[in-house]
Amino acid sequence: KMGGRKVELDYLLKNSDFISLHVPLTNETRHLIGERELSLMKKTAYLINTSRGAVINEIVLAKALREKQIAGAALDVYEKEPELTEGLSEMKNVVLTPHLGSATREARDKMSIMMAENCIAALRGEKPSNLVNPKVLKE
Repeated sequence: KMGGRKVELDYLLKNSDFISLHVPLTNETRHLIGERELSLMKKTAYLINTSRGAVINEIVLAKALREKQIAGAALDVYEKEPELTEGLSEMKNVVLTPHLGSATREARDKMSIMMAENCIAALRGEKPSNLVNPKVLKE
């Protein structure tokens, strides 16, 4: 309805003004954005990461920002949290937040409800719907 369409990552990087990352951290997404990907972006583009820090190679990002290869970045997560890559906090073209991108009332309410539902399921001897490590359950 909005005219959006699925495109390859390289096309997205070359043509977007804002790139917002929303992916889990997996072997495939670790350093998804590195030197090659940053070189594809417009000099006027902004990179936003609210997913996981290691999705971006921050050393390469800091260099790209210093050299004005891209216009700026907004990071809610960091590659080696809570440590920041040297130089990022001094840059005027970077916005840093302390991993609070999900800190809306609506998100926190849903997180609380999900946690309570998972606790109730566990107390009933049922498998919690959001169980991350199923190996901890005894069959």
